[in-house]
Amino acid sequence: MNNITASLLEEIKAIVGADYFFTDEENFTKYGSDETEKLHYAPQVVVKPRRAEEIAQLLKICNQHLIPVTPRGAGTGLTGGALPHLGGLVISMERFNSILEIDERNLQVTTEPGVITEVLQGAVKDKGLFYPPDPASKGSCFIGGNISENSGGPKAVKYGVVKDYVLNLEVVLPTGEIIWTGSNVLKNATGYNITQLIVGSEGTLGIVTKIVLRLIPHPKFDLLMLAPFNSLEKASEAVSAIFRAGITPSAMELMEIDSIILASKMCESSAIPITDNLAAHLIIEVDGNNLEVLMKEMESIADVLANYEVGELYFAEDAQQKNELWKVRRKANEAAVAAGYTIEEDTVVPRAELPHLINGVKAMADKNGFKVVIVGHAGDGNLHIRINHPIYKTSHENKEIQTILFEIFQLVKKLGGTISGEHGIGLIQKPYMSIMFDEVTLELMRGIKKTFDPNNILNAGKIFDLK
Repeated sequence: MNNITASLLEEIKAIVGADYFFTDEENFTKYGSDETEKLHYAPQVVVKPRRAEEIAQLLKICNQHLIPVTPRGAGTGLTGGALPHLGGLVISMERFNSILEIDERNLQVTTEPGVITEVLQGAVKDKGLFYPPDPASKGSCFIGGNISENSGGPKAVKYGVVKDYVLNLEVVLPTGEIIWTGSNVLKNATGYNITQLIVGSEGTLGIVTKIVLRLIPHPKFDLLMLAPFNSLEKASEAVSAIFRAGITPSAMELMEIDSIILASKMCESSAIPITDNLAAHLIIEVDGNNLEVLMKEMESIADVLANYEVGELYFAEDAQQKNELWKVRRKANEAAVAAGYTIEEDTVVPRAELPHLINGVKAMADKNGFKVVIVGHAGDGNLHIRINHPIYKTSHENKEIQTILFEIFQLVKKLGGTISGEHGIGLIQKPYMSIMFDEVTLELMRGIKKTFDPNNILNAGKIFDLK
């Protein structure tokens, strides 16, 4: 890859305008990191285009001159997907921040990728509509980043993840062409599904500039329950039992005691009761349009929980209490980082295997002398494992931590799971791809990358290295 010459810098500046062209240290610091551990890589230039045609021109120049390009959303990623580790050009999508159309007749929204997820949800809710995917960072992350990572969140257990709502995408290819990947319809068996290939591709195949999402009517009611357990294993066993009883909550989150304490302290909240010998809480939500049915579902859930040594159940009485509980849950990650739990793994296993995963990780922590907190979307088997190592605070290119993570991921694979549920692979999870895939499968992925990006300029070195 070549450095960007002075003449190329002038060409790039002419495309986006001087006001949206940056080569100063302050912007290099900001756009050289995201929420991944403590990593930082300075780019050579940062630009903030406003139109797909501008991005197309930028990519044509970079493709011709072999300049690395890193697309960036809000910078809330946790696997280094937005880190410009090869230098080059960072293309920030923050000016693509308009909701273009809410189509109430067809239950669709067309949006640009720089719209904050919670803003989009609020706009469609005002029309009585619902976009369910709700990552913990929904108040700051961009919908485009959610597309790149195929994000989920608490509501995924009932409503699915981002891929289940994407109908069509406008994408600028690494070679500069602008395409639409599909059609604004609910069924489409017309050729290969390029739309779903782009979703979750972590900005390695193209840069998304417009998004068409399907929506559903917003449920009228929701009920929220807190279920305390003195055994983390019993709490995780109860998760699978609820589904086996024929009940599908709209959310089911697990918070163990250390996570509850850290997040409650950060929020200055007493919303989640902390009793003697408490090991974990399950946060269980049901939603729908018939309040009587929902109350019966909660009764059925309580009956199931009684078989797993549950403590006294707590019910949120109003919207304020519900919001306070969710606030604590959503602060869990930030609170853990502030307390020194700087290494996070985004594992997912079949629900019934949750007790084995939790016990296995706790045993590894004891054996290797580090602390661990576990929090996550227990309803779909997706647990976020946060590690506080007494010496090492990052996993990237750290052999000691990587040895530990290999052991964790091999357990995950043995349990029928995989190494990322919603945070992606990016830069720091890349060494573990061989645990999940054989060389034939990895070579198929590399072939797809080469087809889209023959000169390997776009987010190169993320997910895997090209041979």
